[in-house]
Amino acid sequence: MADYIRKISKNTRSNLITVGTIILIYLACQVLIGAGMMSFLMKGLLMQFCYYGMLAISLNLTVGILGELSLGHAGFMCIGAFTGAFFSKCMINVIQNTFIRFSLALLVGALSAAVFGVIIGVVVLRVRGDYLAIVTLAFGEIVKNVLNALHIGIDSDGFHAAMGAGKLELKEGGTMIIDGAQGIIGIPRNSTFTISVIFLILTYIIISNLVNSRSGRAIMAIRDNRIAAESVGIDVTKFKILAFTISATFAGLAGVIYAHNINTLESSKFGYNMSIMILVFVVLGGIGNIRGSMISAVILTLLPEYLRFLKNYRMLIYAIVLIVMMIFNWSPACIKWRKEHSIKDAAFRLAKKVFKARKEA
Repeated sequence: MADYIRKISKNTRSNLITVGTIILIYLACQVLIGAGMMSFLMKGLLMQFCYYGMLAISLNLTVGILGELSLGHAGFMCIGAFTGAFFSKCMINVIQNTFIRFSLALLVGALSAAVFGVIIGVVVLRVRGDYLAIVTLAFGEIVKNVLNALHIGIDSDGFHAAMGAGKLELKEGGTMIIDGAQGIIGIPRNSTFTISVIFLILTYIIISNLVNSRSGRAIMAIRDNRIAAESVGIDVTKFKILAFTISATFAGLAGVIYAHNINTLESSKFGYNMSIMILVFVVLGGIGNIRGSMISAVILTLLPEYLRFLKNYRMLIYAIVLIVMMIFNWSPACIKWRKEHSIKDAAFRLAKKVFKARKEA
C-alpha cells in the first residue's frame, strides 16, 4: 500500500486530498442539516459556495493559466442560466422526468455558453491586455441588456419574440417565458446541494487535470511567452480558443445550477459587479491556484453575510479584509514568511537535518 501511494504523482495526491476534503465537508453539512443544527442562513449559502466555486475555478483557467484578463465571465453564466431555464420552462409539461429534464437543461446551458466562449476566443486572438478586458466587459453588458429587453412567449400559434419596452400580445392560454426585465418566472427548483457539490468536484478535477496535462502546459507557455511558444510549434489559436471555451462551458453550468435554485431569474443579477466579484475570488485565492479560488469563493461569500450585524460598517470591514488578504497573498515578505512557516517546508527542513546528522554520524 505504501509503495502504491509513493507511485501516485504529486498532482494526483493533491487532487485526491482536495476532493476528499470537499466530500468530508459535504458529509458534515448533511449531518448538521439532518440534526437541525445548521442555521437557515447557512443552508441558503451552501449552494452559493458551490456555483461561485465553479465560477472562480473556470475563470482561473482564463486569467491564471492563460494569462488573459476577462471581465465578462458573468455574461457566460447569464447565457447558461437563461438558456437552461428557458429549456426547463418550455419542457416542464413535455418531459415529466425531473432528472432527464434537468440533465438536458445542464447540457443546453453548457453548450450555449461554450458557443459564445468560442466566439470570444476568436476575438481574443486579435486583442490582449486592457483591450481584451474592455471587449469582455462589453460582451457581458451586451448579454445582460439584450436579455433585459427580450420578450418571448408561447401560445397556440407557437413562439413569439419582441424587443423593447412593449409586451407581447399572446392568445388566450398563452404563456410568457422571458418577460424583459422581469426575466423568467416559475423556474422548477431542481438544483440541490448534492448536485452542486458533484459539479463542483467535476469542475475541479477536469480543470486541474487540464492544467497538468500537455494542453495545460501549452496554455501556460502561451501565457509566459507567446512568441517563444509559437517558435516551438504550439498552436496559439487552438489553445486560446480551447481555454476560453472550457472556461465558458463551466460558467454556463454554474449558471444553470444557479437558475434552478431560484424561482425568478433576472438579467440584472449578471452585471459588471458579478464579473468583478468572480475576478476578486481568483485574485485573492491566487492567480493560477485552482484550490485557492474555491477557498476564496467560500470565504468571500460567507463574510458579508456574517458581517450584517455591523450594518453601515459591513462593507468597510469587508474591504479591509480584502486588502489584508491581498497583502498576505502577494506581498514578497508574506510569501517568504509563509514558505518558512509552512508545514511542508518545516517537515522538509527537519528531514534534511536528520539526513545530515545521519550522514555525519
